[in-house]
Amino acid sequence: MVVAYVVSKNGKPLMPTRPSRARRMLKEGKAKCIRREPFTIKLTYETTEYVQPLTMGIDPGSSKLGVAVVNEKGEALYLSKVFIRNDIKKKMDRRRMYRRTRRNRLRYRPCRFDNRKNSRKEDRFSPTIVSKINSHIREINFVKKILPISKIILEKARFDTTAMEHPEVLINKWGYQRGALYRYSNKREYVLARDKYTCVRCKSRHVRLEVHHVTPKSEGGSDDLDNLITLCEFCHKNAHNHPKYYMYFGGTSKVKHATHMNSITKQLERILDCEVTYGYITKADRLKLGYAKSEAIDAAVIATEGREVTFLSEGVLYKRHVPRGDYRQTYGKRSEYRTITGKQDGFRKHDKVKFQGEECFIKQMRRIGTCTLSDIFDNKDSWKLNIKLNGLKRIESRSSCLMHFYVIFRKT
Repeated sequence: MVVAYVVSKNGKPLMPTRPSRARRMLKEGKAKCIRREPFTIKLTYETTEYVQPLTMGIDPGSSKLGVAVVNEKGEALYLSKVFIRNDIKKKMDRRRMYRRTRRNRLRYRPCRFDNRKNSRKEDRFSPTIVSKINSHIREINFVKKILPISKIILEKARFDTTAMEHPEVLINKWGYQRGALYRYSNKREYVLARDKYTCVRCKSRHVRLEVHHVTPKSEGGSDDLDNLITLCEFCHKNAHNHPKYYMYFGGTSKVKHATHMNSITKQLERILDCEVTYGYITKADRLKLGYAKSEAIDAAVIATEGREVTFLSEGVLYKRHVPRGDYRQTYGKRSEYRTITGKQDGFRKHDKVKFQGEECFIKQMRRIGTCTLSDIFDNKDSWKLNIKLNGLKRIESRSSCLMHFYVIFRKT
């Protein structure tokens, strides 16, 4: 980073300074380092708290969030791209499976299927939406701790999910009332009628028919009509037991993230004291300035309201949110092994370490003194297996938000 962020002795954010000046203040004892990335210092003496107006631009997203802060000159003082969690439902489903299995074993434990007070609350969102909204608020609050924000501009998104699935409704307005399920009580009845009450695999008719998800919901499949087919009971069973012999074309949800965005932006607009812009305005300004597509660049264009942006750095601070703790305590067929949740040789999971001159994150630890390393994206291609812990150097302790100044961007 080309700038160093400064916090007063009382904890209030001040205007950033040059890293060289920050290092000089650290040597003279006038400041102390409170955060390595992004580089932030805290003054140890009383000073004035005069600040200049700064504008924060927010490009919200269902899986990626872009945030930028610019000053009156159009200089980008902060750029970040946050990867938001999309595994909440999957983890809750797995936890529910383990819980039900445990209750079946312990029959003396009372059932709790009537304990549904949380689902009856008003203005309630699903856990996935709550997690995504909190991720946006968390990043905004983080920026406010290191920079004196005076104005926030939010890009608002509105998606017509019906038109995304069926563009013909834009021509024929009756399509909103008379869609594909018109005169059908549910999707199952429509799928059976569409396939003429015939198994698409063996062409059987006078048998028990079932509706099958081509792409399983566990792999991102949806309940869209394009992802549902009719199979007989025998073919449906084989489709799950031998999926490679029953390959059909299916798809994930086309409107899943669009639906999430409608809720996220509406709640952010309600919570934040901000101004609102729209995506088509941001796109036109970005193309006019000649910048490549990126969440962080879009946020900078939002903050400057279409004016030229001066990037003080060619990099972006990448962040990825991860679970706060390790809730799985055992592993193995009979749960005979304890999961390492504490420190081992001075290291913990998600610690940022340096290995052979490269900065990595600890993905998994083993009791024999080895671990698996990965980059911030956790791609399998980046995994480094069976690395000894005594050959690592810890840079930062674990956190539920992994940070790395990573990506280089340039003008097109």
